Amino acid sequence: MREQMSRRELKWSRLDNTANLFPVIATDRMTNVYRLSMTLMEDVDPGLLQQALDKILPMFDSMNVRLRTGAFWYYFETNRKKAPGVEQESEYPCRKMEPQLNAQYLFRVSYYKKRINLEVFHVLADGMGGATFLKELTCQYLRLAHPELCSLTGDHLSEQTSLNTEDSYLKNFRKGEPKGYKSQPAFHMNGEKLRDGAFGVIQGYLSVSQVKKAAHDRKVSINEYLAGVYVYSIYKEYLHGAVSHKPIVLCVPVNLRPYFESITTRNFFAMVSAAFRPDREDYTRDEVEKIVVQALRDQIKKENLEKLFSYNVSNQKNLMLRAVPLILKKFVMQWVYRISAQATTTTMTNLGVMKVDEVYRKYIRRFSAALSVSQGQNTKMTICSYGDEMVAAFCTILKDTSVQKRFFRILAEDGIDVAVESNL
Repeated sequence: MREQMSRRELKWSRLDNTANLFPVIATDRMTNVYRLSMTLMEDVDPGLLQQALDKILPMFDSMNVRLRTGAFWYYFETNRKKAPGVEQESEYPCRKMEPQLNAQYLFRVSYYKKRINLEVFHVLADGMGGATFLKELTCQYLRLAHPELCSLTGDHLSEQTSLNTEDSYLKNFRKGEPKGYKSQPAFHMNGEKLRDGAFGVIQGYLSVSQVKKAAHDRKVSINEYLAGVYVYSIYKEYLHGAVSHKPIVLCVPVNLRPYFESITTRNFFAMVSAAFRPDREDYTRDEVEKIVVQALRDQIKKENLEKLFSYNVSNQKNLMLRAVPLILKKFVMQWVYRISAQATTTTMTNLGVMKVDEVYRKYIRRFSAALSVSQGQNTKMTICSYGDEMVAAFCTILKDTSVQKRFFRILAEDGIDVAVESNL
């Protein structure tokens, strides 16, 4: 009886430092929702997928919550309603999360043929935290679909799966000289937009080994290689090699867990940026790549990353700011965000290599990801790998797809086999 009562106990927790922003700035078009998908070798049984979700959700405190509004901050409260219903995919990805239509949960699960989709409001977790939940959901589904797997793995979470929900920003915060963000206006990719509610996803399927070779040939990492091609594609398609007084600024989220020995399932990342300012005509690809790569290498260092998130945490810990009512904080946060958003052209996020326990690998075809657009960023890019396949996905609300076409054409010229799929 005591154990049952503890399971029903209502708990609350603070949002992590990054999460505080997302409820304030979310709109119908700037949803702050990302999608992670896992494609199986077989069609998905929706009944079994619902059973899998019902079973694993109570194990994840980071997902089993609803968002509440306090006097000074938003906060999480245990959601004691049953898991949200699994639905067949029928809408565009990354729609705004509507908790009142989803049993107050801040994620949704859908399926389409062989694909399982998890969509997450960024307030809950970053891509790594979301991937952990999706992998466990899928493995639980596979154990239900193939009961013989239980004799090999047991009917429980992987030993590598973390359920840690600490706020690693606060844990690793260091007092010191605050370092703010530059807010110089950046070049933005604009143009005719898709109809309201539409969301374009163009996915390129690549060989990891071929991408690795192309990057090695240019003496850069895979992430640096793709970042260089992306910025160069924007430069050629939008600026056509001309001078611009506004730089092309690529933001790259950096997973902070390896730098600070964290295993949290909540948000724990920092944003670094690479700025390319065309102050003369006709930069070559090599020149653009060199500028982008050097900027990323200068910033992706533990000391700099620590300064970036410590600045944000210092604002959160400021006693005067903490005493300001939430309704006033929202106006200030929205204003600050609008200014800072002008300083970015686009975002490229790389979730890295997705791994599952060996017994499940033959049942899983691929991982992929999509990311909602945001103010000033009408197109973004995600990268995700599984086995020897890499999925590079462009997410956009623009009709113009010239940047994507040039990006994949450059990869093909570098000897990479490219297969492209689009919902446009």
